[in-house]
Parts: sequence; structure tokens; C-alpha cells
Amino acid sequence: MDRLRKPIPVIRCSKVELVVEEKGTDKSKLSAELVDVTLDPETAHPKLVLSKDGKSVRLGDTRQNLPDSPQRFDTCVFVLGREGFTSGRHYWEVEVGDKTGWTLGVCKDSVSRKGNITIIPQNGYWAVLLRDGEYKACTSPWSRLPLSVRPRAVGILLDYQAGKVSFYDADEKSHLFTFTHTFTEKLWPYFSPYLNEGGKNAGALRIRPLPAWE
Repeated sequence: MDRLRKPIPVIRCSKVELVVEEKGTDKSKLSAELVDVTLDPETAHPKLVLSKDGKSVRLGDTRQNLPDSPQRFDTCVFVLGREGFTSGRHYWEVEVGDKTGWTLGVCKDSVSRKGNITIIPQNGYWAVLLRDGEYKACTSPWSRLPLSVRPRAVGILLDYQAGKVSFYDADEKSHLFTFTHTFTEKLWPYFSPYLNEGGKNAGALRIRPLPAWE
């Protein structure tokens, strides 16, 4: 259970200070850039409704008449951030609230955006999700995360050079999961509000604004 209670960022203006404690090692500090992530409407599935400021996304009732460009997801209800990364350490937070289903993480630039998609690292996705009351890391096969507290906001830390994508309960300051990989192309923040489930999951995912962290 140690990995579920690791302390996470103390915010310092535009930088975040992360105290990392891996099992069997001493604590070490990392600094990361706080990213003002916005959603990219050019990548959004036509049923997704984005706020005007690009900070929230929910699943709508109807499919919008939008151009079917190569950048747009056409089957899975996904959307990417506008900001891509090829180096450095970057951190952002997403409010999930009481939603009963969602997926958050990063994906590589060359992922398929058409048809059904299996969210696993082999397909270029590093993500965690909530489905049917269970939290899972999208490994192959998916790994159940035995969380004692229901996260209402998720923090994502991408350390490109170290090849790590880490997830946190942003309010409880606890570690959820870390993927390790050698990255070779641009990575994008990735979001899915999942299906509405008869109105039970109709709420939006909301990217926390930077002033809330300072």
C-alpha cells in the first residue's frame, strides 16, 4: 500500500516541487513545469462538447457536423490537448468529480484516431481510468488499482527523459500509478469523459486553472 500514499506536488508559482519516495529508496525532489493545458477541438470526437475556454469536456447527446480530418477521433470519445511534449517534466490536474467513468493520460503523436481503439502502451496510450466502480491502469492487460479514497481530481506528471508517466490523487496527495517507457515522439495530454450511462456520467472533465494551484 506504500505506493498509494506517496506525497505529491507543493506548488511554487509556475513550477511544481514533487517529493518522490519509492519503496526502499530515499526521498528525492523533482521540479516540473505547470502546464496550462487546453483541449484541441480539431481532435475531438463529434459528440464531445468542449467549453469555450477549452478547459472542460463532456459527452453531448448528438453528433455534431464536423470535418472528418486525420486528426479527429471518429469512433472513441477522445480529445487531446493542444500542448505536445518532446522533453522536460510537465504536470497538470483534471477534476473528475462524481463521474462514474473517465480516462486520462497521454498518447503519442502517431496513434490511430479512427475506429475502435484499445488503450494500452503498445498502442501508444499511457492512461488510467474508472469503469464499473473500479480504477485501473491501462497496462496489457489492465491492472486494478486498489484505492482506499475516491479521487475527485487526478494529477498527471510526465517526465519525458526519464520515460515516466505518473498519476496522483491530487487532493489526497497520494500516488496512483506510474508507467515506464522510452519515448521517441511527441506526447499529447489525452482525455475521455466516457459514455453518459443513462445520465449517471453526464458531468464534464475539467482542467484545473493555474491560479487554483498557486
